[in-house]
Amino acid sequence: MEYLVIRIEDDPAEPAHWIAVDSSGARRSPPVTGPLEEAQADVGDRKIIVLVPSAEVLTTSVDIPVKGGSRLQAALPYALEEFLADDVDKLHFAAGPRRASGRVPVSVVSKAKLHAWLDRLTEAGIRPNSVVAENYGLARIPGTISMLVADGQVLINDGADIELAMQDVSPGDALAAIGALDDGRSAGDSPPGGLKSDAAMPRHVLVYCEPGDDQRYEHEWVAIRHELDSLDINLLPDGVAPRLAVTVATGAGINLLQGEFAGKSEFTGLLRPWKYAAVLLLALVGIGVAAKATDYFALKRQESVLREQFQSTYREIAPTAAEVRDPAAVVASLKARTGRSETPQLFLSSLTILSRALRANDEAHIEAISYRSGVVDVRLNAPNVTTLDNIQKMIGEGGGFTASIQSTDQVGERVNSRIQIEARTR
Repeated sequence: MEYLVIRIEDDPAEPAHWIAVDSSGARRSPPVTGPLEEAQADVGDRKIIVLVPSAEVLTTSVDIPVKGGSRLQAALPYALEEFLADDVDKLHFAAGPRRASGRVPVSVVSKAKLHAWLDRLTEAGIRPNSVVAENYGLARIPGTISMLVADGQVLINDGADIELAMQDVSPGDALAAIGALDDGRSAGDSPPGGLKSDAAMPRHVLVYCEPGDDQRYEHEWVAIRHELDSLDINLLPDGVAPRLAVTVATGAGINLLQGEFAGKSEFTGLLRPWKYAAVLLLALVGIGVAAKATDYFALKRQESVLREQFQSTYREIAPTAAEVRDPAAVVASLKARTGRSETPQLFLSSLTILSRALRANDEAHIEAISYRSGVVDVRLNAPNVTTLDNIQKMIGEGGGFTASIQSTDQVGERVNSRIQIEARTR
């Protein structure tokens, strides 16, 4: 599975950054920077992950006993209300899977802001499968503090439940804010869930920064190395987007497209691979319905013709009779009055005798067969008259029936004949 990870700025005038990666985080294209509209050309069959500015999204975690689903969505505003300055009715809450610590990670963003981002993406012809705060692109490594320094912003996590984005602070101030340094520096009031975790703070720091920032904070790195056990610095020559894309492509982060924002974006992406199969299925269903309808109307016409034929014949027998609405009932009544209710048994018995005779003379075959007034009329095609005689004799020898040849007609090297079979008169 491949993804196109697009990082957008809060200012629509700023260019977007995008790169294609697979589900393992491996790059599938070089990083690109340009107008958001140009990213649409690189989408293809890839799923789209959009990274949005962390400064606009509160990322935290809460200890809440409610399980996932609509109940959790309904409970989150109440669990976080005291930590939020805005009216909860104006905010959108999204939750991720519960972590091993028992806490539930949560992202909170203004509904108006999320609508604005989605409108920009729609105008650019982009339908995201997920929208994630960019600080989730910094991998969480147990026992390690991870930090990304770029554009006057520090993204930091402690490998457990603390994940923050801080604007206009130094790396040392960010570490002090989460309790990793004991020099008294502080970033202010604790966000929801608290900055300090119950476990001991890791003493290993992994830093990602753009070229130039490593020299800018040279003195900070020296001080941090004196206070902690280790500090590894990795430069990002291609910018921030590729580093963040590697992590979110493996499934990290909370998708903001939940609740009222889930339907259109996620549902469309889910159905897209089945679009052609659905069209074919609908076409087959339509053809099947049309065929059934055709058969139905054909049978109705045939019933109408048979009903008219019955009416015509019945009028010859009973000219003054009223219109017949149930021909089957009339036939049953006639059978009862004439004492011929055993007719079906006679017909079936005669067919049994006829089939035995034909099996013994398999070069003959039936052209047509009809039954009327206790007489079976059979049109046969046989290789010669001798075969017809044999069939006639076998029917007579079977007991209960007599057979008489009504006509013969030589057609080429074969003979067409009409034989009548009826019950033997005792």
